Amino acid sequence: MRLLKLVPDNTNIDFLRWRGFAIAVSTLLIALSVFFLVTRGLNFGVDFAGGQQHRVLFAQAVDLDELRGRLGGLGLGEPNVKTLGSDREIAIRMPLPEGSEAAVNAAASRVRATIVQAYPGARPQAVESVSGKVSGELARDGAISLLLAMLGIALYIWFRFEWQFGVGALVSLIHDLTIVLGFYSLTQIDFSLSAIAALLTLIGYSLNDTVVVYDRIRENLKKYRKMAIEPLLNLSVNETLSRTIATNTAVLLAVLGLVFFGPDVIFSLTIGILVGVVIGTYSSVYVARFMLVPLGVGPDSFVPKTGLPAGAERVESHNESF
Repeated sequence: MRLLKLVPDNTNIDFLRWRGFAIAVSTLLIALSVFFLVTRGLNFGVDFAGGQQHRVLFAQAVDLDELRGRLGGLGLGEPNVKTLGSDREIAIRMPLPEGSEAAVNAAASRVRATIVQAYPGARPQAVESVSGKVSGELARDGAISLLLAMLGIALYIWFRFEWQFGVGALVSLIHDLTIVLGFYSLTQIDFSLSAIAALLTLIGYSLNDTVVVYDRIRENLKKYRKMAIEPLLNLSVNETLSRTIATNTAVLLAVLGLVFFGPDVIFSLTIGILVGVVIGTYSSVYVARFMLVPLGVGPDSFVPKTGLPAGAERVESHNESF
């Protein structure tokens, strides 16, 4: 039985031919992401914004403005009301009342009672309460975890390969995270601890793919001493293309199932991973790899100071492309 090959043998796609177009696309996506982050900001969930969040399943679609007015009349602060997936499942965020835990529970009971009385058939699903101090600590810890993960990966690749590879990986991660953050800002999906988990997952996933191809680039730099750097990068990407497509397709299929059929409570996690995998696959080819060209990686990289490695005289041009 013959194995299925997603990429034919001797595939030689000239990825660098589309480098100018890729730079334009990346520049546009980053500019739009920064614009949305500045003008719209992130829709911080209760984890980071603090307060009390109610999830309610209504028997029929409700008028959000009417619901907002009813809850605002309770004197507990300005409510934030939005749908979750369907027009019958609503998330309601209320400011956390000052005082003891009894005051917090009393406020939650008033909100639930008002909803049940005004909307027959409504079923409160869950209530989450996070104080302002805790939410501030969570936001700080989340930001620190992202920063440390990115710096740790850059340092690892720097010591594993050379400093140019570490810089290329770091630029690629910043590119991916900026675009995913822009997506959260554009869609106003809750940015909570689940979103932080999605970003950390993206960082780890990008590292896995980047290290595989960087290893192949380093091997080819030692093997093809006289090949120019751009054809060598094309060769390295083509040689790992089958692995990249197979891995990313498997991940996408799994994540798509969670996005469409998974519970709403993890939607901000799964949608972030889905967008991150798509953007990360693109940037792994056109950002992490080809950043090595302006950073000065060339045929002399990884060459021992004395003698030539076995097989170093081998030269291939690989000029033909699809």
